[in-house]
Amino acid sequence: MNTPSNTYLKPFTPPPRLSRRPVLTALAMAFVAAATLWQAVPSLAAESAVAIPAPADDLAATPAAAVETAVLAGGCFWGVQGVFQHVMGVSSAVSGYAGGDEASARYEAVGSGRTGHAEAVRITYDPKQISYGRILQIYFSVAHNPTELNRQGPDQGPQYRSTIFAQNATQARIAKAYIAQLNKAGSFGLPIVTTTEMQKPFFPAEAYHQDYLARNPHNPYIAYNDLPKIDNLKRLFPDRYRAVPALVGKGS
Repeated sequence: MNTPSNTYLKPFTPPPRLSRRPVLTALAMAFVAAATLWQAVPSLAAESAVAIPAPADDLAATPAAAVETAVLAGGCFWGVQGVFQHVMGVSSAVSGYAGGDEASARYEAVGSGRTGHAEAVRITYDPKQISYGRILQIYFSVAHNPTELNRQGPDQGPQYRSTIFAQNATQARIAKAYIAQLNKAGSFGLPIVTTTEMQKPFFPAEAYHQDYLARNPHNPYIAYNDLPKIDNLKRLFPDRYRAVPALVGKGS
């Protein structure tokens, strides 16, 4: 999962009200060429998934529970959101911020690395279709590299940390037990640095960040860093993969 030094960096994405810098035609053509190259040679992709065992301890679905929520951080939220939008049983995956306060839950502020926030994704799922443990299995295996401390691929800083924002004590227990299980098995070859944080509210990100992967498949950052994760999900979890993503902007 380590990323070469010449990988594509995450571009700054201004809100619609701000004007973008002019983009030269040659640069635009290079972006398209980069996406085409990834599609032609998947082995050049930045991410490689790791097949790992399911958690020994999982959360059983209760008849009364219609939906459950998980909040996970694992680097840039574009890719994490994109992965879980393609998971059967997930009805919603919203990009946002967790770990800091409401006043600082803004992209430009979070990017400073000084707000306490991490880019995170709030996942709403049907526990009768997919368990919390399976959500974590996909998170560790496909969505990100849990051995990278305060970074993920080309993105660096505590805002890109690997963190499970447990919604209750049971989620925290299952997450910690699963991390211990994977470390004991040596599943990643390096220690998992994922932390567990509780009682941290989630704040949705700006609208222009939602469904970013689905709306920008030819963006070179997406093509290099994130689209391979969708292929990995389909390959490693074929029974959980859905071709049509559960988008935030379903009318878009």
